[in-house]
Amino acid sequence: MRKLLTILLAVILVGMVSAQAKEVRVLLANHPYGELLKAAIPEYEAATGVKVNVESLQESQLTTKLTTEFATNSSTVDVFMTRPLQEGKMFYKNGWYEPLAGYDFSDYPESAMGIARFGAKPYLVPLVTEWQVLYYRKDLFKKAGLAVPKTFDDLEKAAKALKTADVAGFASRGKGAAAVTQLSSYIYNYGGRYLDKGKAVFDSKQALDAIRFYGKMLANYGPTGVTSMSWENIMPLFQAGKVAMWTDASVFYGQIVDPAKSQVAAADVGIANLPAGPKASNPFIVVSWGMAVARQSKNKALAMDFIKWATSKELAKKGLISNITMARNSAWADPEALAKANAELVASRSFAAKNGFPYDRPYMSAVGNARDLIGEVIIESINTAGASTKLETLAKDKVRAVNELLEDTGEFGVY
Repeated sequence: MRKLLTILLAVILVGMVSAQAKEVRVLLANHPYGELLKAAIPEYEAATGVKVNVESLQESQLTTKLTTEFATNSSTVDVFMTRPLQEGKMFYKNGWYEPLAGYDFSDYPESAMGIARFGAKPYLVPLVTEWQVLYYRKDLFKKAGLAVPKTFDDLEKAAKALKTADVAGFASRGKGAAAVTQLSSYIYNYGGRYLDKGKAVFDSKQALDAIRFYGKMLANYGPTGVTSMSWENIMPLFQAGKVAMWTDASVFYGQIVDPAKSQVAAADVGIANLPAGPKASNPFIVVSWGMAVARQSKNKALAMDFIKWATSKELAKKGLISNITMARNSAWADPEALAKANAELVASRSFAAKNGFPYDRPYMSAVGNARDLIGEVIIESINTAGASTKLETLAKDKVRAVNELLEDTGEFGVY
């Protein structure tokens, strides 16, 4: 009898382990690709018999949740979306990414792999690329007899001509830390940088000129309350016909022209390269999202199977057809995907791939703190239409603070 009970208990335990091993917990961002994956997961479950416990969170909430669970060693997360430029260095240093041995990365551009590796090992799969573009209202430009801006001078002239009591001539992110990514290309096009050789340099003349221009544009031609606006606040205004031009990430095109949400016809929405600055034409082109396996996962084999499916060529193609700017090269070479993707979006990617800069923020472990500091300089510029007499002093103070962050994490002077 005792032997029989022992056998039965063993069978039950094996069954329990088997049942646990057939589940994976996946954390996704509230992002177009996250939504595409959620819709496709039932097919994966039916094909594999694996139960996917999926959660979707706003990007900052996702980072906070992951950080809390990993730091307390209490996580049951197996796979998660991750922002390489925002949290990559910190997650790697803390040992929260599992190395991705056995994954085929041959379909990814080397520029994308630069932030996927630490040392010689890859730790995340590049998922979505973004580059900065100019969204503009073709109908308003035609009515005003304007050409698409090619330079920052052109951009300001068009914004002035298109601004009315009901329509902002120009919009871009103005909400402190959120604005840092979009300001980046303006700084690059003025010949500046956030960091150079492991040191903060956004107090240079080039960077300050860019910050003043950005502030002037938003103060004079932007929507009311722009210092409280990120992309999720500006997009509804553009969709409602309240913005003539908007510079932001390419990934939003599909959402902008969603007929269920937009009052502006897709035919009236144009996509152009970010206008050139006085010194350069280098929009950012970055891996905005990747996917990783959690080092704390108890189901690493299943997690690897899931991540291979979730980042597959087939889903990348499906993503591009849905106007999600995927990282895989094959998606951008697929005739069916290219036939359905917006031609202006494809052309802007080609330009950014040749001329772009691979960062849209300071690439450092304490990037969140650094963005907060730079955000204060941006808001000062917007509030004074770029004319602040204390902007240079403020920028120098924030540069010192960012350099202290780099020193605290052992990254100062390291590049």
